[in-house]
Amino acid sequence: MNVYFEAFSIFFKIGAFTIGGGYAMVPLIENEIVTKRNWIAKEDFIDLLAIAQSSPGILAVNISIFIGYRLKGIPGSIVTALGTVLPSFLIILAIALFFHNFKDNTVVERIFKGIRPAVVALIAAPTFSMAKSAHINRYNVWITILSALLIWLLGFSPIWIIICAGLGGYLYGKWKTGKQKPDAKQ
Repeated sequence: MNVYFEAFSIFFKIGAFTIGGGYAMVPLIENEIVTKRNWIAKEDFIDLLAIAQSSPGILAVNISIFIGYRLKGIPGSIVTALGTVLPSFLIILAIALFFHNFKDNTVVERIFKGIRPAVVALIAAPTFSMAKSAHINRYNVWITILSALLIWLLGFSPIWIIICAGLGGYLYGKWKTGKQKPDAKQ
């Protein structure tokens, strides 16, 4: 099968049937791209996900662009981005055309109330998977907890958290390599 068509159909399917946004798409993208097809290594996927999260724009579109680029360069990124956004565009267009017909329908309202807990689970599942892949353990879990609390309780900007975490990682790496160097006097 043509890689472009296969990538487009994967991202189109994920875009069409995932409710809850980019974070809910992450486990599906990982399953299709990393697990089933081995197009990208798990560590590379985690790195691409980190870059996609820190880049401006929509997470699902960003990750699809990065994966498409990794697979087939600029044409691949265009194909995967279209596959991701086209379903949402078509669905929103249909909803806009017919919204007045079902906006007060109690069945539709109940369906969306039932979907909400599933969306939370879809977002939580990749969090644990990513934590394992990122080697988060009892010694460094405090960084994750502190970052979440600073954002949630004190309203810190995630941008500052990313900058501080990056700077902290750089300084820790410098300290650790400086500590491991053999003594010059020996």
